[in-house]
Amino acid sequence: MKIKVCGMKEARNIAEVARLQPDYMGFIFYSRSPRFAEGLPPDTLEALPPETLRAGVFVNAARDYVARQAARYRLDLLQLHGDETPDDCARLKSGYKIIKAFGIQSEADFAALHRYEGVCDYFLLDTKTPLRGGSGEKFDHRLLVGYRSKTPFFLSGGIAPGDAANLADLRLPCCEALDVNSCFEASPGVKNVAALQKFIEAIRAESSRRSRVSAANIF
Repeated sequence: MKIKVCGMKEARNIAEVARLQPDYMGFIFYSRSPRFAEGLPPDTLEALPPETLRAGVFVNAARDYVARQAARYRLDLLQLHGDETPDDCARLKSGYKIIKAFGIQSEADFAALHRYEGVCDYFLLDTKTPLRGGSGEKFDHRLLVGYRSKTPFFLSGGIAPGDAANLADLRLPCCEALDVNSCFEASPGVKNVAALQKFIEAIRAESSRRSRVSAANIF
């Protein structure tokens, strides 16, 4: 299972997290967020390993603003947390992969995904709150049994250091990555690297174990 670490804004902390080799790192370009990353020097992201893809997080941002930040920071993915329409997603898609975020509280909330099928590369499933993400609150992951879309998703929403075992037990073939943020912070935008390392190692060890078991069962 892949890992995305989101919401960093300090160069030294970003470099420390990058050494853990997450699959994705997310940077928030929303001025109302305490994790607003617009002041980062672009060379901070240029120093990331090429295997770690860069996602920019936007909320109802003007297209020219998204384009400027995407070019400045050489983003690979655009993560949209606002009221962006399917047409908005399609227009931004040129040259970038698109992640569209949705708040989940009940299985009925999956209905909102249908309009975005085919125009987004990924969905992000977060806890439904008045915030635009980063709430630290969980939704009931058992609801994901009812996920019927063919679009892979990032699982977000209050994932914490102690959740590794429970998350590893989930059988979610469409889950692209676990998206972690506020529950791994020393302060907003600054990650607890030791907690992240322990979590990532636990997830990867369990994923490796499951792969070996699956291979053994085939033969």
